[in-house]
Amino acid sequence: MRNSIERSSAADSLPARRDLLQNYFKALTSVESRFPISSDKDHVNSVTFTWHDAFKNKNKASQQNIHLEKAAILFNLGAVHSQIGLTFDRSTVEGRRQASHSFIAAAGAFAYLRDNASTKASIGNSTVDVSVECAGMLERLMLAQAQECVFENSIAKGSTPGVCSKISRQAGLYYEEALAALNVAPLTQHFDKTWLSHVQLKAALFYTEACYRYSLELHEKEEIAEEIARLKSGIGALTDAKKSSPKGAAAQILDAINKLETNLKANLERAMKENDRVYLMRVPPASSLPPLPAFAMVKPLNMNEVLDASREKMFASLVPDSSAKALSRYTEMVDDIIRTQAEKLQQGSELARVSLKEMDLPDSILALEGHSVLPTALWEDVEAVQVSGGPAALEGELQQLRDLRRVNHELLVQTEELFQKEAAEDAQFRSQFGTRWTRPQSSTLTKNLQDRLNRFAANLKQAADSDGKIERSVRDNMALMSILDRRPIESALPTLAKPIMSLDANENAIVGTLKQSLRQLETLGAQRAGLEDMLKDMKRKDDILPKLMTSTGSYEDLFRKEIAKYNHICEEISKNLQAQEQLLLHIQAQNREFAGTFNIEDYRTACEKCYKQIEAAIAKYREIKENINEGLKFYVSLQDAITSVKQQCIDFVMTRSIQCREMIEDVQRQMSVLSFQDGKNSNTYNYPSTGPPQRTSSQPDPANQPRPQPQPPYYHHHHHQPPLPPAAAYAQQHPPQPAATSAYDQQHPPQPAATSGYAQHPPYSLPQAPPPYPGGSPSPYPPLQGQQSPPSGGYEYGQPAYPGWQGSYYNAPGQQPRSFPRPPYAVPSPYPPNQSSYYNKQ
Repeated sequence: MRNSIERSSAADSLPARRDLLQNYFKALTSVESRFPISSDKDHVNSVTFTWHDAFKNKNKASQQNIHLEKAAILFNLGAVHSQIGLTFDRSTVEGRRQASHSFIAAAGAFAYLRDNASTKASIGNSTVDVSVECAGMLERLMLAQAQECVFENSIAKGSTPGVCSKISRQAGLYYEEALAALNVAPLTQHFDKTWLSHVQLKAALFYTEACYRYSLELHEKEEIAEEIARLKSGIGALTDAKKSSPKGAAAQILDAINKLETNLKANLERAMKENDRVYLMRVPPASSLPPLPAFAMVKPLNMNEVLDASREKMFASLVPDSSAKALSRYTEMVDDIIRTQAEKLQQGSELARVSLKEMDLPDSILALEGHSVLPTALWEDVEAVQVSGGPAALEGELQQLRDLRRVNHELLVQTEELFQKEAAEDAQFRSQFGTRWTRPQSSTLTKNLQDRLNRFAANLKQAADSDGKIERSVRDNMALMSILDRRPIESALPTLAKPIMSLDANENAIVGTLKQSLRQLETLGAQRAGLEDMLKDMKRKDDILPKLMTSTGSYEDLFRKEIAKYNHICEEISKNLQAQEQLLLHIQAQNREFAGTFNIEDYRTACEKCYKQIEAAIAKYREIKENINEGLKFYVSLQDAITSVKQQCIDFVMTRSIQCREMIEDVQRQMSVLSFQDGKNSNTYNYPSTGPPQRTSSQPDPANQPRPQPQPPYYHHHHHQPPLPPAAAYAQQHPPQPAATSAYDQQHPPQPAATSGYAQHPPYSLPQAPPPYPGGSPSPYPPLQGQQSPPSGGYEYGQPAYPGWQGSYYNAPGQQPRSFPRPPYAVPSPYPPNQSSYYNKQ
């Protein structure tokens, strides 16, 4: 890019050279922060930039840094803009307008040079043309030429003499400022005399032009004395300029001065004649006249955007360490602003919420419209009660208790009948065979199981008493709890109505004003939410890293400029909070009037009474519900325990049946030997169905044939013949001996309970001691004192501990299949455990 600038010639177009200079300057800005160029050994120290002075070409300067390079490029950019301005046709309105824009751009380039690059370039060896003084002089000169174009257009458009005078005077001031800079160091003696002559004559020309135009306005106002003084002042300025101005001025300027001087003298002669003949006014001296008014129509073009390198892609991925640290500092500043403003917004919202809560708004308005509401926590408690069925569902749960109690009772009866039947059969054989019947009596073997059944029966009776207490509690408290069945529950709340007698019938107006204020408060809240979103969105889009990487000035200045973007949102937040503060004061006054008109105090008292009633109903419902759940869990666990004992009883009876058959065969053989000749004795006994069939001499020896499986009468109700249990197979080879415990207990120590029909919950097990309530309260149901672990799940006889809820509780003999509702004990209770001592162990 630098080579292209060096190779450019007069044949190249000025706009193309302008664009090349601008792009090269932005590239230099991108390079500067990433590749430091200096004589330092850690920097790029092999690059030297050399430039010649634009006004004294023999003077040159070289620097081993980028500052002189940037200053020279900015100077050339201003020069190109001024040369572009000279290309337009100044005889047309559009030409003068375009020329003015180009001179404004040139002034902007020189101003940018003065403010950003001249000082840095002057630190080393540099030339005068890029100094602060020269850049400032050229900026004034460019503004003077731009203002001159505007003045020419004003004359062409026929503007009033007063307007033309102000515009002309400002052009003269710009020229005067440039002339003053040219006459002091370091610019004095540095420029060619034609520059000095040109600027001096232009300054005098536009001052005189202002005097001339201003005198025309004075003549119309018949202020002849001042008109004469202004004309004399203009003529004097032209005369002095021509005398002191160096030679070499452009002929065009000299022609303009001569024409203007002619007009001034003609008007002065006319004015003096009129004053002498008519007005006779004293002409004031020029020193006593006030300054001519001036009006600036131009200002330097802001080149920050034109020369902004933050959008350049060159070296974009290389982030200087200084830029990264500066970005971190800026991000902290932004975060601090957002955090502070977010806290203000939250405090405003919380203040509004608390204030409305104290005034019981908008609940009071809703109650007046028939939309009373419960406190949130109380409403959630009521909803939980209603979801679980409410008081109306308690009767169904009580019925489940009754059904489970009945099932447990039936299981006890069935088990007891099995023991009694086996004992009766044993007693019958013992009576028939006398001393030959040597096996132990049933009562000695089943004592432990009988004791457990007796204790289960006592537990069941005690549980029935607890069930009765629960049922009485439901009946006694149903009136209290019935409020929980109201749907919606808000229908149970008292209502707020208009006063029966109205003094001035302004209730509607009071309510309407209060509702309007509440809507305004809601609008302010929505605005706060929007302002917070705006802050976060602005932060998300705020990326100043490119600007940091191209910035050559103070980071703090850039921070102040960038952080100012958040000021308007912060101001909006402050206005919002102030508006809410005033609005809350109005709402408080309006609410006091509303409360007095509608007797809110009595309504609140009634509501509090209703809340307490609902809370008492919830507490009683939870207590009863917990007791019912405890009962359901107790009966299910008791059913497991009784089923386990029943299965042990079935195994015991099966074993005794096998023993009975073998002993009968032994006794028959003994009696056959003793009474061999008496054939009738073989048919003397009438055995029950549990014994083997009578054998004749034609039957094979039972010792050599497999024995048929026994068919005890208590299995006749099953649809299939269960396989022989391991205990029975073992008893065929090892007849039991009299003992204090059953043969089953000797061979099978307690095993874990078989899995119940519930797939999602583990089977209930009953410990030897009663489990405490979750909260520490005693269970309303007795502990199962006679429980032992049920048999292992490996046995395939009988039914599970209790079948699923798809059919009857237990396929007991003589029991017709029926369905019962599934008890809720498998569902965790939503209420805390009962803390009362209503149910004590009996």
